[in-house]
Amino acid sequence: MEQEEKTSKQSKAPSFMKNVLIVMFAQIMVKVLGLIYKFVITNFDGFGDTGLGYYSAGYQIYAILLALSSIGIPSVISKLVSERVAIGDDKGAQRIFKVCMTFFVGVGTILSFGLFFGAEYIATVIFNVPDTKYVMQVLAPAIVFVAASATFRGYFAGCNDMKPGSYSQIIEQFLNCVLSITFVYALIGKEPYIMAAGGNLSTTLAIVLTFIYLIAYYKKKRLKVDRKQKSPEDNLSSRTLLKKILIIFVPVTISSIISVINPLIDSATVSRCIQTAFAGLYPIKEQLEAFAMSKTGILSKIDTLVNLPIAINVAFSTALVPAVSGALAKKDYQTVSKRMTFSIFASLLIVLPCAAGFMALSQPILNLIYPSANDGAELLAMFSIPMIFIALNQTINGGLYGLNKTYVPAIALAIGAVVKFVLNIILISNPNIEIMGAAISSTVCQIIAFFITFITLTRHIKLKLRIGRMVLAPVIAAAIMGVCTYFINHGLNMIISPAISTMISIILGAIIYVITIFVLKILTKEDILMIPFGTKIYAILLKLGIYKEPAEQVEVRIEDTPKHANTKHHKPKHMK
Repeated sequence: MEQEEKTSKQSKAPSFMKNVLIVMFAQIMVKVLGLIYKFVITNFDGFGDTGLGYYSAGYQIYAILLALSSIGIPSVISKLVSERVAIGDDKGAQRIFKVCMTFFVGVGTILSFGLFFGAEYIATVIFNVPDTKYVMQVLAPAIVFVAASATFRGYFAGCNDMKPGSYSQIIEQFLNCVLSITFVYALIGKEPYIMAAGGNLSTTLAIVLTFIYLIAYYKKKRLKVDRKQKSPEDNLSSRTLLKKILIIFVPVTISSIISVINPLIDSATVSRCIQTAFAGLYPIKEQLEAFAMSKTGILSKIDTLVNLPIAINVAFSTALVPAVSGALAKKDYQTVSKRMTFSIFASLLIVLPCAAGFMALSQPILNLIYPSANDGAELLAMFSIPMIFIALNQTINGGLYGLNKTYVPAIALAIGAVVKFVLNIILISNPNIEIMGAAISSTVCQIIAFFITFITLTRHIKLKLRIGRMVLAPVIAAAIMGVCTYFINHGLNMIISPAISTMISIILGAIIYVITIFVLKILTKEDILMIPFGTKIYAILLKLGIYKEPAEQVEVRIEDTPKHANTKHHKPKHMK
């Protein structure tokens, strides 16, 4: 019986890690494709940091409405559906999905019209740059399709199927990449804001085409429900069920909105405060607006780079919501603790080397990716600090959503956002600090949110975090990698081209980090077996002598040994 329980628990880990890896692969592909098309369009003649500033300024407003209709939806639906599926209530899960689809598509439709007709007011009043309205107007129709697509993704995640959600994101970003480059290239010679609007039109088209894929997948893979099956949800009216959904949805969405408000705060305050700080240097308003947009573009460029490791980490928060909810529905608290602890540990292992790499190679990375617009090295190095806490907050929030503590991340991020807004106004308006104030305020904001959410989590889940092995050791490994990478790059620059030197330095840095992780024995045997090809990796480490199998210790108790037993075993030397 004991062996069966052990086997059962072990079988759960690969399922969880498989979901993590599927989402992680999708997020990497999405961000790499995003990096590619931003790299290409930023280096087009006439676009640069200014065009990127228009592109991102309009996009941030769209991102807030997107959060209302998409970011919170998958987490909420995956939680509710996974709870039903875990206890075999497929009929209840299917009904939750249908109610959610009707409601969220309705919300998305209202927001689409609101953004389209309110774009001019937002562009003039919030950004103080009227031409950003075109970017928002071409993005507005996408919101309703994003809401519907997000409902599908949450449904499949709740059914423990991460493939359609992940594949659809890759398809969407691939189409967005190809169409963005095509549209912006076709508009070369036009004003930067026209080129930016053309680039964002591709986003709308990509989302619509991806929605068609999700409909086709749903028709093939939806839960097959027996009409005779009874469900606890049968006794609830659609209105009552919707109230139940909204109780979870509202705080999750508030948290999601606040998480995307931070970039919006930057976009709005950077533009206004830069214009205030440098009004004396640019007496012509159009020149001052262009200068402010170039600073906003630099910030957007840094956000793109910083969001790459954060997006990889999203895999843990995405997989944790249904995993924790399903385990709690079965009252399996040990699995909840184990998965939560490992996810926080893994988040640190992922984000720390990325932060160290950005600090060591900030200028070479910008030179490599944005050769025609490579400003912002100090800002990239500074933003690597809040990046660590953003990743940790993502993972912790996934656990809190699964625990039904959905209001905690919202409160934590709200407090952090208020602090960030105040600091932005103070710091960015100072011409000696200017755009660096955004990085400082983001650091303070994310640290505040981290402490609130982490303390709450530890009150409800018993984490088995070993500070020495799981926190300090990864910091040391990342620091070693960062120092080595810096000097490797400095040395290679003397003999080969800077671009090749940077790429080689990044690859060698990753290898150094992995070797350091194993040499310091930061990962236990159990940790290694959870990662892809873990069994083979552990076998290699044993052969190399880096890891050693602990000798099986047999405790011999004299009173349990029959006097007439004829045994050839000797007592341990320490026993007399």
